[in-house]
Amino acid sequence: MQAPSVGGVMLPRGNGESIRLSRGASLTDFAEKINANPASLVAVMMNLGEMVTATQSVSDETLQLLAGEMNYTVQIVSPEEEDRELLESFDIEFGEDEGDEEDLVVRPPVVTVMGHVDHGKTRLLDAIRKTNVIAGEAGGITQHIGAYQVSTQVNDEDRAITFIDTPGHEAFTAMRARGARSTDIAILVVAANDGVMPQTVEALNHAKAADVPIVVAVNKIDVEGADPTKVRGQLTEYGLVAEEYGGDTMFVDISAKQGLHIDSLLEAVVLTADASLDLRANPNQDAQGISIESRLDRGRGAVATVLVQRGTLRVGDTMVVGDAYGRVRAMLDDNGNNVAEAGPSTPVQVLGLTNVPGAGDNFLVVDEDRTARQIAEKRAARERNAAFAKRTRRVSLEDLDKVLKAGEIQQLNLIIKGDASGSVEALESSLLQLDVGEEVDIRVLHRGVGAVTESDIDLAMGSDAIVIGFNVRAAGRAAQMAEREGVDVRYYSVIYQAIEEIEAALKGMLKPEYEEVELGTAEIREVFKSSKLGNIAGVLIRSGEVKRNTKARLVRDGKVIAENLNIEGLRRFKDDVTEIREGYEGGINLGNFNDIKVDDVIATYEMREKPRA
Repeated sequence: MQAPSVGGVMLPRGNGESIRLSRGASLTDFAEKINANPASLVAVMMNLGEMVTATQSVSDETLQLLAGEMNYTVQIVSPEEEDRELLESFDIEFGEDEGDEEDLVVRPPVVTVMGHVDHGKTRLLDAIRKTNVIAGEAGGITQHIGAYQVSTQVNDEDRAITFIDTPGHEAFTAMRARGARSTDIAILVVAANDGVMPQTVEALNHAKAADVPIVVAVNKIDVEGADPTKVRGQLTEYGLVAEEYGGDTMFVDISAKQGLHIDSLLEAVVLTADASLDLRANPNQDAQGISIESRLDRGRGAVATVLVQRGTLRVGDTMVVGDAYGRVRAMLDDNGNNVAEAGPSTPVQVLGLTNVPGAGDNFLVVDEDRTARQIAEKRAARERNAAFAKRTRRVSLEDLDKVLKAGEIQQLNLIIKGDASGSVEALESSLLQLDVGEEVDIRVLHRGVGAVTESDIDLAMGSDAIVIGFNVRAAGRAAQMAEREGVDVRYYSVIYQAIEEIEAALKGMLKPEYEEVELGTAEIREVFKSSKLGNIAGVLIRSGEVKRNTKARLVRDGKVIAENLNIEGLRRFKDDVTEIREGYEGGINLGNFNDIKVDDVIATYEMREKPRA
């Protein structure tokens, strides 16, 4: 039924029906759902104070606002639902084991090592893998996700375990959460000398949210002040009760540095997996899994570390990883050896993708290159629309002129390039969460994996952006071009240094805030008339000190009579002075202001810049 809407625009009115729209949908998408003219929806939005074009990606809030005005409800489809619907349109089932019960075989458990920074997660993996990872990490902080498979003996039987190494710094919370979601068991590392710390609780919550069993590794039992019993007591408060206390959580006391009891920890992982989980998968279907990390290699192109969760991945397969696709040209295991195939729970590096996928993207093998390309392109378009919608600044007609005035809203434009997609994503997420007030907006114009290129410098020139290189440098002529054009390119190898510097830059862009600081008060005891200077106040300084050339206000009977006065002259007896302190008498001249009386109070003050928090 047609009914007049806001501003007399004729369009369909809903009866509270629910409309499903994807993230970053446009008014045209909305109009198709309700069989309306997109131009009429543009008119409605203008009446609501929003200037939006028909094809522009808009935010979820804008869609909700429009739907509410027209008596519809909007259901924003989650990214997971979008992806499932996309794959269903290609008759692909993701996340399911195809086949019968007899097709399933036992697979190794996938383990994530989590815990507080400096509690020894990387050294533990170091001890397990008998390699040295710490030496290659800037600042001693693990900055990439890696995946490794090790073997251990339990009850005289060789058992494989796959480890996902998640970073320890708090800036990588999103990556760590993703690591837990791709995991069967979490090892929570707690230092016996420190006990439970903030990130220990954070890691514990991620593991609980992912609903995975937890094995606690009480590390550093060899250092002074180590108290494993205290750790067990502290974790009891968070619902982890040790087996020896009647609970169901296995605690293993270890020293990663000395290599003590590492075998016991691996055995505890296998026993926990056997007791709590049914770890089986079908190795005979097309491979599916998750991207753990990816980077751009100068000689080999896009290199993605993937974890096969079901099926078997083979060289020559056509795969889609997020919005990247390609034919598997080669596969490498965690030791750098070429492998022909990888079964369930096996991590491998894959070569042959068109571009660098994101950390945490799902991957699947498809029959045809054309299908892979179509899925990848649709995923890329969907993510692009969602990004455009997120970046749109909502501006009402009332404050449009304010926004356009120079300096009213300042914006720091950034271009982020890094050596791995997980690092870039974590850095972007941390920067966008910086809280420096509403006056300054931070905008990431572009992010990518690989060296800083000339096109990055071109984009920075056109938008006055700062380029951040995280573990990468400017390639070829890009460095000379940046220097010639005055583009600010900053290089970092430790993430929190980048965050601190950008935060400082943002605070520098903020307009200074001033606060009034009272300097002193003077009570007028007598008024002297001067033909040359006008009225001069004979005063007694009641508090603080009065200085020449400071601001003042005149207070009479508790009311402010005059503001923005200036202490133009200050005398003590016959001498000109710069200040008079509390308890002393003197003479004050307020310039052209002569309306002063006995018992008036002159309050002096100055405006001081407030430091930003």
